[in-house]
Amino acid sequence: MGKGRLEAFSDGVIAVIITIMVLELKVPHGTDLDALLPILPVFLSYVLSFIYVGIYWNNHHHMLQVVQHINGRVLWANLHLLFWLSLVPFVTGWVNENHFAPVPVALYGVVLLMAGVSYYLLERVLIAHHGRDSALARALGKDLKGLLSVGIYVVAIALTLFNAWLSCALYVFVAIMWFIPDPRVERGLPKA
Repeated sequence: MGKGRLEAFSDGVIAVIITIMVLELKVPHGTDLDALLPILPVFLSYVLSFIYVGIYWNNHHHMLQVVQHINGRVLWANLHLLFWLSLVPFVTGWVNENHFAPVPVALYGVVLLMAGVSYYLLERVLIAHHGRDSALARALGKDLKGLLSVGIYVVAIALTLFNAWLSCALYVFVAIMWFIPDPRVERGLPKA
């Protein structure tokens, strides 16, 4: 089956996720810049979550550019990814509402961890469907960057027992790792 509907559906879900997140930003009461100070942590966590959702959208888009067709397993793997991404607004709001308390920060990390795991599974399902010698398989290889990200999430979740801010720093670090687009898939695209 063609991949067009999967791409359109995924783009729509991700657009809704971003919309929900921005609706959580409350307008401050006051007309001077000092009125923005109390919502600065909320805004920064929104920015981080927006970047994460954007990274997944960007990488998902690039990955599907190399893919020729999909099957039912790909559809389910993609839904698994979208499920975890759909929880990003909830955990972002919970972290904000509770001023970066350890349990909400840990659950934020669990959602990031599961999104990372589900993205990795989607890659593997697509590679299995297209073959180990496909352009996608050659571009991704073992995806050490993805596996490293998952490992950092596990460490960050454990760190919340000691310092939630260190966990947040690790979440930012992983986002920085992925913020610069991964050229592996783009190199596998046919030249126009």
